[in-house]
Formats: sequence, structure tokens, C-alpha cells
Amino acid sequence: MFWKKRKNKLTEFKCSVCGQIHSDWPALTFKSPANYDFLSEQEKSELGKLDSDFCEIHYPDQIDRFIRVTLTQKVNDTCENLDYGLWVSLSEKSYSDYKANFGNENYETGYFGWLCSNITGYESTLSIPCDVMTKTGNSRPEIFPHQDFDHPFVRDYYDGITKAEAEKRINEMIKNVG
Repeated sequence: MFWKKRKNKLTEFKCSVCGQIHSDWPALTFKSPANYDFLSEQEKSELGKLDSDFCEIHYPDQIDRFIRVTLTQKVNDTCENLDYGLWVSLSEKSYSDYKANFGNENYETGYFGWLCSNITGYESTLSIPCDVMTKTGNSRPEIFPHQDFDHPFVRDYYDGITKAEAEKRINEMIKNVG
């Protein structure tokens, strides 16, 4: 992927997935939760189960459960927002409920979860408490970090970031993927 600025045009990037040039900002996505990424290849094959929306890690004494979610970051000096595709961990009860209703287009509910993606630009964003809200129409749930949790990412979520910061994050993600 690459970014470039053209005179009188929006910033563009070439998508590494489809190969097309896009002028909208890409969503910053994570293919798996950090907890899964920390596993060795052998541990992933022996303990892990991963698909595009669910992840489980089966340890001898516990099972960790994760779902894919979205987060929209307000960008103060532009009309665009920065979208993320992240992962959160859920309790066994919440995970089972979400999985049982995954195909139900009318199901709306909320869960408590812990952020399990390391977002570029912050020391660590793992274990930030979040409200996880499902949406009708089978869209991925959206998360809302707990406002009283003291972390720079939480403050930025509620206060917004600059366009320059958003583009810096996009470029960092692209650099790390490419």
C-alpha cells in the first residue's frame, strides 16, 4: 500500500487487498487479536481457532474468546473519521450469546469487553475496558472505551485527533503491513 497527495485531490492509497486506488481513508484493521499474535506458529495450530469474526485460544486451564469489532475515531479538522477493525475479549457467557445470535439481523444487545488490539501510536492499548454494542443488519459490533479509564487512547477517542495524526496512523499501519 502507498499514500500520495495530489494537488487539489484527496490523499490516495493503493489497497494491498484489491490493488485498486482509493481516495477514502482505509479502515485500520487487525487480522487477529494480539493474544493470538503472541502465540508461536505451533501454539496457533495446537491452541488457536481463528476466522474473520471469531477467535478462541484453548489453554489447558481456560479458553480465551475474542470477537471482531469496529471503532470510529473522530478527526477534528476534517469531515472524515478514522475507522478501525479491532478485537475484544468477551466472557464465556457474552461470547456464547454473540455467537448464537451472529446470523440474527435484528439482534441488538451490549456486552462488556477488553480491547485486544495494539493500536499504532500508543504504548499499549491492550486491556482497555469497552462497551461492545451489537447492531442490526449483521454489521460488526461497535466498541466504546470506558471514558473513566485513564489512557491516552481513551482521551483521544473522546477528544478527537487531528487529520495529520490520522494520516500518520494510516501510514504507519501501511508501512507495517507492506
